[in-house]
Amino acid sequence: MGQWLDSLTLWLGSHPEWLALAIFLIAFVECLAIAGLIVPGTVVLFAVAVLAGRGALPLGEVLLLGYLGGLLGDAVSYFLGRRFHQRIRQLPLLRTHPQWIGTAEGYFQRYGIASLLVGRFIGPLRPMLPMVAGMFDFPLLRFVLVSVVAAAGWSVAYLLPGWATGAATRLPLPPGFWPQAGVVAAGVAILIGLSIHTSLQARERGTRLIAAASLVMLAAVLVGWPYLSHFDQGLMTLIQEHRSTALDPIMVRITKAGDFRSQFVAALAVIAVLLVTRHWRHAVFALGTTLGTALGNAAIKASFSRHRPDVLSTPLSSFSMPSGHSSASFALFLTLAVLAGRNQPPRMRVTWLLLASLPALSICASRLYLGAHWPSDVLAGALLACTACAISLTLAQWNQKLPSLPTRTWWLIVPACVILLSYFAFTNFSHEFERYAYPGVQVQDQACDTPVGQEQAQANNSPCS
Repeated sequence: MGQWLDSLTLWLGSHPEWLALAIFLIAFVECLAIAGLIVPGTVVLFAVAVLAGRGALPLGEVLLLGYLGGLLGDAVSYFLGRRFHQRIRQLPLLRTHPQWIGTAEGYFQRYGIASLLVGRFIGPLRPMLPMVAGMFDFPLLRFVLVSVVAAAGWSVAYLLPGWATGAATRLPLPPGFWPQAGVVAAGVAILIGLSIHTSLQARERGTRLIAAASLVMLAAVLVGWPYLSHFDQGLMTLIQEHRSTALDPIMVRITKAGDFRSQFVAALAVIAVLLVTRHWRHAVFALGTTLGTALGNAAIKASFSRHRPDVLSTPLSSFSMPSGHSSASFALFLTLAVLAGRNQPPRMRVTWLLLASLPALSICASRLYLGAHWPSDVLAGALLACTACAISLTLAQWNQKLPSLPTRTWWLIVPACVILLSYFAFTNFSHEFERYAYPGVQVQDQACDTPVGQEQAQANNSPCS
């Protein structure tokens, strides 16, 4: 496969005019029943996204092409299942590999509509679940609504990393960017890997181990952020270079929905629903995560007093470290993911956590895009929320595990969160848009705020701003 992939990327690199069509078709095949199991679409998508990030296509176009291709793959798979029903089992490949459809069928029967949302991010299930939904005559309108939401998250998760890698290799980044980025990536990978491993192994003290690991990494970021100046500066420069007037309003709405106050109100609504429905221990867990994150954020901001990037035309009043948007959004969505995963298999619990990270990551991305925070601020906020969530869950389950929530409770929680966050996203928009308007100012090196950065600036003969 390596030689075939090298030939494809080499040809597309020489013929960039075909890159847009390639992204659309690869995304379509990756989400198409049966074909998505045979073609290594994930690897190919990353490779072509890297080519696009080197200047061939803007990020918005890449994400849109992947999104539309994924939607088309879902639609074709669904209608194949709806047209042929059980007769589709007679296809040669499915007769030879009955487990392909059997696994997806069992998953769909067990989790229903949630399987279409979560299974989108599980490789072997992604191309088969839409076809299975059609086989069982799953309502078309519900399928379309779930597919529209799931495909959007899938497009970002599978295409953004490759595009960002390609864009990073094209720009003249600071000399220390890649080593520092490698350290950050390694730390995040270790934390995620440890969390997934302990969750899948269902270890008795797994949550405590995750809490300890998150706390250690948070302390490392708080102590070591002056040594990540090239990482912060390089990533901020990369992001600011790709700002567009078309994307600005979208990012402002996302950042408004992710405002600390917005997330706090939504969290209080979740707690209120849990109290009204008499799920006391679940409410204690949600309250502990919310308050722990809020108090930790306030204490760290007061202690570090780090200044924000010099990007916004109207500087924000509060300090930068950690990002309140990042900590509040991760606290809310991780709380919902933990509650959704109660009494479910370990793999399903992990999938819920990964899925819940997508809206939180979109809010974090909006802060970086708008120039309101340094990358290490966003990382510190996410780690603070992870620490608070894991500690709160440990205390809530000290003597007994939390039971699963009934479906009727989720029919109260989900609409309440959607309505509240949508309200905050669309109110007072013009004022906020002016506040975050991009004046075209170059990002100034935040390294001059630290002794380490001042030494680096002197060594490079670059003036501190």
